[in-house]
Amino acid sequence: MIRRPPRSTPKPSSAASDVYKRQGERIGLLSKTVSGLVLILILTGMLTLAFNIQPVKTWTGTVYIRADGSIDPPDAPISTLDNITYTLTGNIISDGDGIVVERDNIVLDGACRTVQGTGALNSKGIALLWERSNVTIKKVEIKAFYYGIYLSSSSTNTISENNITNTYSGVWLDSSNNNTISGNNIANNSQAVFVETCNNNTISRNNILSNYERGIALDLSWNNTISGNNIANNSRGVWLGWSGENKFYHNNFIENVQQVHIEESGYANFWDDGYPSGGNYWSDYTGNDTYSGPY
Repeated sequence: MIRRPPRSTPKPSSAASDVYKRQGERIGLLSKTVSGLVLILILTGMLTLAFNIQPVKTWTGTVYIRADGSIDPPDAPISTLDNITYTLTGNIISDGDGIVVERDNIVLDGACRTVQGTGALNSKGIALLWERSNVTIKKVEIKAFYYGIYLSSSSTNTISENNITNTYSGVWLDSSNNNTISGNNIANNSQAVFVETCNNNTISRNNILSNYERGIALDLSWNNTISGNNIANNSRGVWLGWSGENKFYHNNFIENVQQVHIEESGYANFWDDGYPSGGNYWSDYTGNDTYSGPY
């Protein structure tokens, strides 16, 4: 048998080799171009999503929650499904009152939205007028009104978890009894909480900070309980005018210019909850706390 040498693949000519090389370069360049375009499209999509976040709408005017449960005007940024819970869906700016509540037995949930005024005289961020009862106001950011939250002749209401700043009076109670003010941050106002001709209210667990006239003021008011508050860096931590039988305990009085101011009224108030509950903390007290600690 005749053995034949193995076939060898013929080498391309120099011209053919240059053609293959140029084709390879084109394919590589095209691949890089496509990859770059894909990357640009991905980044563009990501940026579109990132910048497509819609800002919270701001509405201008005064909103009324009417006695029949309706919202007036109807385009105001408040929604309700049951005429019991009313939720802010946007911010409100007003040169008058922000929200006026005319209905009882409801919850006004701010959902951390802002109600902002222009500092107009007697303007109210949220107003409960004329014998409102069982209304809860919570999680609202209230700024730059004359009164942040205003209650007149209203009872058994709850004001909680709100931030109230840059007002004349953060919370004002007028002839209103059995209300609860708790867990709020009330700072940088003329006065944080003013209670006038009111009985049996509870003011607890609030941060009352850097108010330049008064922290908590009670005028002609009786049997109110003020407990567990941080009252710090105010001009006067507590101001009492002709008020008696009020109980103060578990509050922290810290670096107020005047911790407590009492008008010469002759009425007694209580600054201790008795043993073993105890009294208040005073940052300027230099004496011995005889009964601190266990037992």
